[in-house]
Amino acid sequence: MKSIVETIQEKIRPQFEGDSSGHDWHHILRVLNMSRHLQQTEGGDLEIIELAALLHDISDYKLNGGRLDEGGKVAFKLLLDNDYNEAKAEHIMYIVDNVSYKGANTPNEMNTVEGKIVQDADRIDAIGAIGIGRTFAYGGNKNQAMYIPELEAKLHDSFEEYANEKTSTINHFHEKLLLLSDRLNTKTAKEIGKQRHQFMENFLNQFYAEWNFQPENK
Repeated sequence: MKSIVETIQEKIRPQFEGDSSGHDWHHILRVLNMSRHLQQTEGGDLEIIELAALLHDISDYKLNGGRLDEGGKVAFKLLLDNDYNEAKAEHIMYIVDNVSYKGANTPNEMNTVEGKIVQDADRIDAIGAIGIGRTFAYGGNKNQAMYIPELEAKLHDSFEEYANEKTSTINHFHEKLLLLSDRLNTKTAKEIGKQRHQFMENFLNQFYAEWNFQPENK
C-alpha cells in the first residue's frame, strides 16, 4: 500500500513537469530532499514536512494570477480527498499559505518547526547557483528585463508592492535573494545559506564588471 507521501507525489508531478519558470518538478524534489536533510537535525514531524514540501507550490501566487491564499486551500482539499487527517491537513495548509517571501519589510510568519524547515528549504533553493539559474528562468518566463540600470531596486513594505511593481532580474537579487540568508529560521539552514549567499555576491560583482566594461583608450 502506498504511503500518503507517495500518493501525493504521484498526483502532483504532472502539474510541475515541463514548467519553465524555475518552479518545476526538480525544484519540488530539491525542496523535499533539503527538508528531509534539515529535519534530521532540527526535528519535527517528518510526514508533515514531506507533504508540505511537496505541496508548497501547488498554487503559488506567482503562477496563479496573484491569489495569495489559494495554495493552502488546494493543498487542504487534496489531502482530505485522499483521506488524510484533517488536523494535520490544516497544519500543512498553514505552511503552504505562509511559506512564500512577501517583501523585504514584511513580517516573516512561520510558527511551527515543520513550517520553518520547509520555508528554509524553499529559500535555500532560491539562492546560490541554483537560485541564480531559477531567477533568470523566471524572469525570462515573465518577459522581464534582465537588467535596467536606471531602475533602482526597492525594499517593499507590502506584498502588494512586491508582487506588482516593475523590476528586473538583477534587481530581484537586491529585493529578495540577497536578503534570504538573514531570514532563514534554523541553524542548519543558516550554515548552508552562508556559502550560497557568497556565491551570489561573487556572481553580481562579475556581472556588474562585465556590464560596465569600457575599452581602454590608447
